[in-house]
Amino acid sequence: MVPTSVRAVSSEDDVATPQVGTAPERADVTEVPETARSRHAELSEELDRLAFAYYVKDAPQVSDGQYDELMGELKALEAEHPALVTPESPSQKVNGGFGATFSPVTHLERMQSLDNAFDSDELSAWAARADRDGAAGAGYLCELKIDGLAIDLVYERGRLVRAATRGDGVTGEDVTANVATMADVPQQLAGDDVPELVEVRGEVYFPVAAFAEVNAAQVEAGKAPFANPRNAAAGSLRQKDPKVTATRPLRLLVHGIGARTGFDLERQSQAYEKLKSFGLPTSTRYEVVPDLEAVWAYIERYREQRHSVEHEIDGVVVKIDQVALQRRLGSTSRAPRWAIAFKYPPEEATTKLLDIRVNVGRTGRVTPFGYMEPVKVAGSTVQLATLHNASEVVRKGVLIGDTVVIRKAGDVIPEILGPVVDVRTGDEVPFVMPAECPECGTELRHEKEGDADIRCPNARSCPAQLRERVFHVAGRGAFDIEVLGYEASTSLLESGLLTDEGDVFALTAEQLQTADFFTKKDGTLSANGQRLLTNLQTRKDVPLWRVLVGLSIRHVGPTAAQALAREFRSMDRLMAATEEELAAADGVGPTIATAVRDWFAVDWHLGVVEKWRRDGVRMEDEASDAGPGPLTGVTVVVTGSLRDHSRDQAIAAIQERGGKVTGSVSKKTGFVVVGADPGSKYDKAVQVKAPVLDDDGFAVLLEQGPEAARAVATIGDGSEPEPVPEPTEGDQPAPKKRASRKKEAPADDEGEPAPS
Repeated sequence: MVPTSVRAVSSEDDVATPQVGTAPERADVTEVPETARSRHAELSEELDRLAFAYYVKDAPQVSDGQYDELMGELKALEAEHPALVTPESPSQKVNGGFGATFSPVTHLERMQSLDNAFDSDELSAWAARADRDGAAGAGYLCELKIDGLAIDLVYERGRLVRAATRGDGVTGEDVTANVATMADVPQQLAGDDVPELVEVRGEVYFPVAAFAEVNAAQVEAGKAPFANPRNAAAGSLRQKDPKVTATRPLRLLVHGIGARTGFDLERQSQAYEKLKSFGLPTSTRYEVVPDLEAVWAYIERYREQRHSVEHEIDGVVVKIDQVALQRRLGSTSRAPRWAIAFKYPPEEATTKLLDIRVNVGRTGRVTPFGYMEPVKVAGSTVQLATLHNASEVVRKGVLIGDTVVIRKAGDVIPEILGPVVDVRTGDEVPFVMPAECPECGTELRHEKEGDADIRCPNARSCPAQLRERVFHVAGRGAFDIEVLGYEASTSLLESGLLTDEGDVFALTAEQLQTADFFTKKDGTLSANGQRLLTNLQTRKDVPLWRVLVGLSIRHVGPTAAQALAREFRSMDRLMAATEEELAAADGVGPTIATAVRDWFAVDWHLGVVEKWRRDGVRMEDEASDAGPGPLTGVTVVVTGSLRDHSRDQAIAAIQERGGKVTGSVSKKTGFVVVGADPGSKYDKAVQVKAPVLDDDGFAVLLEQGPEAARAVATIGDGSEPEPVPEPTEGDQPAPKKRASRKKEAPADDEGEPAPS
């Protein structure tokens, strides 16, 4: 069967008739300086090596961002010295290739790559070129750039006859047997109007949520872990045994068409709708927009939401939607002129893991972290990254000396994702969790059987725990004491002015004058010392919940502390409450109740409370504190990083006004406050049409109340939420009885709110 000669309309593997024009006369390469020729040769060799490792061996050795930097340097050299450009240059060919495991097959139409834009200027320059060539006013199609494995599916009379990887764009690997195990891939297209022949292009990806689970299984089986979800997708699809592929949760999204017979269309977007009608999975997130301003709005929206998507994305693909214009614009030898990939700044990088060390937290939890060669990622230089606990180190298969992939997204603490196993030298060594606390020498242990965390039980005198607790007392979620930062806390402890956190409010000017941190060169009290004394006086009169947070009770962060303060109103009543009474409080539950009773059963803990009481810290909420606030009865969900508030501050602000903060979105949710990098809660808010507030809308909620906030809220798609009808007299709800089982406030082990 000979397909009709038509142009492909695909995403990352676009095809179009090359229209490169008459090649200009090539300059003499001997006229290029030797240093430029040498560097070009080095870059070409390195880029080819890295591309082979990435596409053929499924073993990426550097991050996408680091690869793009090398490619950018190569292109800059070629722009300065055009004689260096050859058909074999990495800048002129489609990356890929194929290994010996699978049979090579030739694509019906060539699968190209995409040129990249890294900022608004480069995007505008691409659009201007397209406009000059006849695409002015045509509009654009925007879609997410999936970080997966490109795939080519051939259907004849609706039946799947072949599946192949991209390879070098002309020849790929036959992976039909493996693709046939994927639930997303129909063996027979639906409908009565299936084309005689259609070559479908798409992306196989590994769901982010399943990545950790599969990596754990790899390590448990004694196999190398995957470096990232893209690596997992490629490795899973290219298994020798299709039965192994069948066990992996691979997914597919199609984004274009290659060769076809009996399948005419005018627009890219029409192709997507048609493919969907055939039963092929297409993205629900693409949009057709009229101009570059709308393109940029789409890019910015998903820059903020990229971590709420079920698959990895590294940018946005922008295309001319009209197929006739795609044909007119044509392509270069490598990429179509009618499409471009806008790449987000890389959030992942590779670097050398020099050591794995441990940190002791304020509740004694011992957390391993990676100490690495400094590397720039997500706009900042990173040298430390969390590894959570010893089990996590084993699960990820990380060894000291490994080249590792790290990720830093927004304000999230940098995290080591996994090792680049392919570049191991044999000198790497496994991490061994210390048996003793590195700060005080106490034997480390699990608090109870089955705990993932190991702890230092020397809570009273372990220097690390003392430092962290004093620093925590001053934190914004607790007493919010200015000046008393980490260095100041360390100075006060090392100078002997504090024996524990109970001594904080007893500090005097005379004492501070003995600490270098708070004195001038002449020995008098510094401005910081005076500010600390002033703050200590004013912050004694804070609501009870802040006092409870300051005590560093496990699982008691601002949310749980607010719930306890609402229920018991005073420290004495709280201390006298039974575990059953604590658990019955709305927003508490058995885990927090047990933690509270256990904490107050320790004598020196009671001593901290009594010291604070003696020094004038308020231990009981006033009657006015219990009155209804402007947000009484309003349930709020917070997701993402807010501009003007930390998560603790946002929760505290809501609860201080009588509102309730929950961790899940439902139709009964009053507002969903959305910051940068929101989680899946934003998608849920759109689904149930809950009112959504941005940073400015959140300020309106806090300052003017729910009615004013509803006026500026959206339901996620830009439309206004429907007004809530005023209840009539007959609609007034009956008073609720206290439920026997209460939902427990979200908290992690250190007493902080669960992350969004």
